Amino acid sequence: MALLLKILLILTFSSFLAVDAQPKIAMPLPMFEADAPGKPDLETNFGGSWELISQDSGVSAMHVNLLPTNKIIVYDATIYRLSRLRYPNGVPCVPYIDFNTKEERQDCYAHAMEYDIETNQVRALRVTQEPWCSCGGLAPDGTLVSSGGFLEGAKTVRFIGGGCKNCEWREYGDKLKDERWYATQILLSNGDFIVIGGRKAYSYEFLPKEGQASEKPYFFPFLYETSDIDENNLYPFVHLSIDGNLFVFSNNRSLLLNPITNKVVRTFPVLPGGSRNYPASGMSTLLPIELDSGNNIKVEVIICGGNTHDSFYLAETKKVFLPALQDCNRMIITDPNPTWDTEQMPSRRTMGDALVLPNGHVLFINGAQNGTAAWWDADEPNFHPVLYNPKKPKGQRFKVLNPSQIARMYHSTSAVLPSGKIWVAGSNTHNTYKDNDKFPTETRVEAFSPPYLDQNFDKFRPQIIANTPVQKKMNYGAKFGLEFSILNDEDHSLTKNDFKVTMYFPPFTTHGFSMNQRLVVLKILKIIKSSKGVYRARLEAPPSGSVAPPGFYLIFVVHRGVPSKGMWVKIE
Repeated sequence: MALLLKILLILTFSSFLAVDAQPKIAMPLPMFEADAPGKPDLETNFGGSWELISQDSGVSAMHVNLLPTNKIIVYDATIYRLSRLRYPNGVPCVPYIDFNTKEERQDCYAHAMEYDIETNQVRALRVTQEPWCSCGGLAPDGTLVSSGGFLEGAKTVRFIGGGCKNCEWREYGDKLKDERWYATQILLSNGDFIVIGGRKAYSYEFLPKEGQASEKPYFFPFLYETSDIDENNLYPFVHLSIDGNLFVFSNNRSLLLNPITNKVVRTFPVLPGGSRNYPASGMSTLLPIELDSGNNIKVEVIICGGNTHDSFYLAETKKVFLPALQDCNRMIITDPNPTWDTEQMPSRRTMGDALVLPNGHVLFINGAQNGTAAWWDADEPNFHPVLYNPKKPKGQRFKVLNPSQIARMYHSTSAVLPSGKIWVAGSNTHNTYKDNDKFPTETRVEAFSPPYLDQNFDKFRPQIIANTPVQKKMNYGAKFGLEFSILNDEDHSLTKNDFKVTMYFPPFTTHGFSMNQRLVVLKILKIIKSSKGVYRARLEAPPSGSVAPPGFYLIFVVHRGVPSKGMWVKIE
């Protein structure tokens, strides 16, 4: 009888986790009550902390994307012909024609690098097709695909990564039909990329496979209609909705575009107050997509900051820097009758980043309080990050955090790391690298620890177990297991609702917009306690590529607002 009971327990638990091999279990395990309410998130007065992790990374971080290799690809512009990182011996310099003298010269400086987030070391990369103000995204196989840029780079598509060791850029010129300078690149539900807009490019097209050419551009009159005297329609905010359609926001208007039929599905209310896209440069992201709400999944967009329609003109022509916008606006784009819901941020912000954190909060970081994007067109840095909790009541959502001491102005960037820290770099308000200036060119890199990394929370912080049963590859809609531990095992009243498991897609960030960023909150089917401090969860993967486009994600376990370190998983 004892042997039979042991066999039954092992079979039952193996079925629960849906994995190949599991530890043996000596006794039945308690199951959390399915509908028991969870406790509120842990609160802290800790306002975050800053640390300088690189005194000189060599390349100012204008464009960044974290790869599943735990390396960040960083690049700016070759047009500077200068950086603080020279090519190593053996790497040939890049020939170019001097604009002034028309003579051929040699550029021996790196304008791209690979930043190792575990060692804070950099590796120079060679890029030749001008990537200045381009766009990009992480392909399903882990390759960073970058499109567009300036001059000879405007129709270029670049590739780096995808499993190679010590990868280098693979550049293919003249593969796009329209020039894509200040365009937006988005990953679709089938794993293909679409690139939308750009300076004087009132169209979109689908990125070709590596080495091939785009088939054709599709005229998109919406981009022409939303261009005013100062454009304010560049780097349009584009988000993939759960039905496969694209939310496109330009200047102060938005619509839903079907990328299959190339038809506008619906239009949304105008957002009053000013301009939100480059060069007014507000911030935008999707709020977390929660899959535990049955078939009625809500998709909500947030857009904050920016400046008035004429702010760039005044900054460029008169060096008058108007106050940035201070409003923050949310709209449920899946609602039958969507409207903008507006509140005020603690401070004005243009050129900031909006990062979705592993626990579902949003971090507003970097930027300025006056002026707009572009060289020498802003003042009064916004040193204070602001934490936004979308779940709290209106009027209680914002928390001002501890400031940096480094101005992060035009061409600054940031990225969420697997550790839960924020990688912060860049800022170059000049047409070259300058050391002595009110806002010098920044190659220093900081790491910011948000409030959830308060050391007092260490005992509550989950830790995904290294040999966790979750498969590194998961299929849409599949059930899978995840094992984690918590140091503080004294609380015996934990329920399933004290936890959530999130999947974060690492975005391509440039000019204040994190393309393809999304956080998906998974459906938890069961959680059991297997031994002291060790828990096992049974989860359901996202149902489709429209909810979570194929590729690599960071998966986090969150306990009462405190996230674990992230683990890379791939969904397909």
